[in-house]
Amino acid sequence: MKFAITSKGDSVSNTLMHKMRTYLQDFDLIYDEDQPDLVVSVGGDGTLLYAFHRYRSRLDKTAFIGVHTGHLGFYADWVPEEIEKLVIAIAKTPYQVVEYPLLEVIIRYIDGGREARYLALNECTVKSVEGTLVMDVEIKGQLFETFRGDGLCISTPSGSTAYNKALGGAILHPSLPAIQLAEMASINNRVFRTIGSPLVLPQHHTCLLKPVNDVDYQITIDHLTLLHKDVKSIQCRVAKEKVRFARFRPFPFWKRVSDSFITDK
Repeated sequence: MKFAITSKGDSVSNTLMHKMRTYLQDFDLIYDEDQPDLVVSVGGDGTLLYAFHRYRSRLDKTAFIGVHTGHLGFYADWVPEEIEKLVIAIAKTPYQVVEYPLLEVIIRYIDGGREARYLALNECTVKSVEGTLVMDVEIKGQLFETFRGDGLCISTPSGSTAYNKALGGAILHPSLPAIQLAEMASINNRVFRTIGSPLVLPQHHTCLLKPVNDVDYQITIDHLTLLHKDVKSIQCRVAKEKVRFARFRPFPFWKRVSDSFITDK
């Protein structure tokens, strides 16, 4: 089996990365950064997001596993003290593959001759570079509302515990093939109205955001921040691709939620 390891870059994570690489190679596993079957992320959720985007062209061939060297992560289920145990599991034990849904974002431009496609593991956010964001929100080809406010956040189920939760969105189990649309400080008065609640859309529903005025947009795809001009529409839906995680032991989602937000450690 071929493997690669990504590190957060701090001294603790780098030390663990080099130790794991040596141990796994001692078990005759092949280190291959270009075409790995398994990618081990050492750090936090941000490190795994980086690894996901680095290997997004190999999602059907590569599985991810996380080792957290800081706070408990939603994508990292191993701790530094378990490195030897994890190495033996990787080398000797077949792993279970768990798949999570992803968000597909397609940005089309006014000139009509090009489009940009992105995949998000956590979320996409849309904000106006200057002033209030004003966008028509279409669902399944029908106008749902004209949004006015600070911005919009479209998240995956696994990303529902991140920015989406801070916006008052629901926490969705990652077995659900859905996306969620949450508002950032919407304007609601006698003139302008929005739904005011997060929307959960199934995989066969497409959300289309259409600018009402000609402005530039700051669009994030997970940790990546992009500036887009001359935007005609932003299409969001559940992606055909999925992210694959390698599981060597149970890692219950609701226990992660409880440990992260409720349980005192």
